[in-house]
Amino acid sequence: MAAVKKDLFLHSAKQSAWLHVARIKETDLTADDLVLADIRVGELGDDPDKSWESRPGGIWIRRSTYAGDTQQAVTQFDVLFGSDAVDPRPQWDIMQQSLQLKTKSEVPIARLSILKGRPEAKPNGPRPALRANADGKFKILQISDTHMVTGVGICKDAIDGDGKALPESEADPLTVIFLGKILDEEKPDLVILTGDQLHHDIPDSQSALFKVVAPLIERSIPWAAVFGNHDSEGDYALSKAQMSILEDLPFSLCQSGPEHAEGVGNYYLQILSPAPSRTPLSTLYLLDSHGQIPSKIHNPDYDPIKQSQIDWFTSTSQALKKEHEKDSTHLSLAFLHIPIPEYGGRNLITRGGKRREPTEGPSFNSHFYDTLLQEGISALACGHDHVNDFCALLPQKQKGSTQNVSQLGPWLCYGGGGGFGGYCSYGRKKFHRRTRVWEIDTSTGGLKTWKRLEYSEEKVDELALVEGGEVVCPPAEADESKGLGSLLKNYVVS
Repeated sequence: MAAVKKDLFLHSAKQSAWLHVARIKETDLTADDLVLADIRVGELGDDPDKSWESRPGGIWIRRSTYAGDTQQAVTQFDVLFGSDAVDPRPQWDIMQQSLQLKTKSEVPIARLSILKGRPEAKPNGPRPALRANADGKFKILQISDTHMVTGVGICKDAIDGDGKALPESEADPLTVIFLGKILDEEKPDLVILTGDQLHHDIPDSQSALFKVVAPLIERSIPWAAVFGNHDSEGDYALSKAQMSILEDLPFSLCQSGPEHAEGVGNYYLQILSPAPSRTPLSTLYLLDSHGQIPSKIHNPDYDPIKQSQIDWFTSTSQALKKEHEKDSTHLSLAFLHIPIPEYGGRNLITRGGKRREPTEGPSFNSHFYDTLLQEGISALACGHDHVNDFCALLPQKQKGSTQNVSQLGPWLCYGGGGGFGGYCSYGRKKFHRRTRVWEIDTSTGGLKTWKRLEYSEEKVDELALVEGGEVVCPPAEADESKGLGSLLKNYVVS
């Protein structure tokens, strides 16, 4: 007898309840054995079939004699929570009727999800190859800080199209609607989730994760993810197991990464030429930025990018560059959740957005920025600070010179908060949820970015960040502020 390892009461009561299932290998079945042919939850109604057997929790099962094939038998069970729960796994079917449990009204309902027949050997199938389109372009949608929960959650700071405050509402359904709208408008070639897919301290991570990725899977869009600080916070949070869940889902490109690089989810993806070519045209690096740590220096404080990650990144980058050293248009981007310290620099040249809150990142600088500069990375994308949405350059100084010169390092860009379960306000000001779009032109070595916001049908703050393989700085009027001097005066962070 095996149990689905989830408390049906979600740890909300003194007692607990578990779903236990008798399992047997198919090779051990005989013609005298009964297998589970069907399952229902709730009232049977006027069904004349008398073969249904009652089980606790409002469950009804119908068994039949094993006939040599389990394709029509129920072979796997799971439990997901919430009226908005979904199951994007192939062949799985989530039941609309919830289990009949005496739980508090605020506890998300428990729903059975079942698999009939043998599961596909590889649910994800061959990992989808990322390829530039015929015109050489490749579009990435960055979604950050969805902050999904177990159940529908609560949004306390939504505003309407005119900026007026809205009443409290269910959070996660709004997030799903918003993301679906952006996905349908932009039709990206890839989605990258840049952390805090989950809110902190939620009782069932799997139910929340499924809600995040279901809109991507429904649209057959390849996707990848890195973790944020909240994804592994809480007594019942999953850590490495989260990545295993994501890796097994359709269209997933997620990877746990090498063991010698600290963290979970240090990996890279390559964008190839149109089929059948295998020529890499662009490289995307994804890194784990870890989480919050105790600190006497700063509160909150966070783990920095570790030296083992920097070593992995450097060796990987240098190995890959040998494959395209003659290609001056090959661009590389990096994605993580928590901003590195340079995002809070006082002398940033900021474009296409605003700093609306202080940069919250590690107090210790492990100088990953210097490695990005050394390896020729065009842009670094992060999340974490929900209402910051700018892109910025950190001017470099040549050795022996006291003046800033035209040499420019990688762009440092925020994605902005996309989830209604996370905050989207600072002080008394409230803002619309947003996402960032990246468009790589592999034929010219160009990189553009823009944002997509609630209630906006147009691109917002479109910027050309790279031209001809070189980082460029757009004119100051490309920024939402009235000029660089005004921005630095009002939005610098010490």
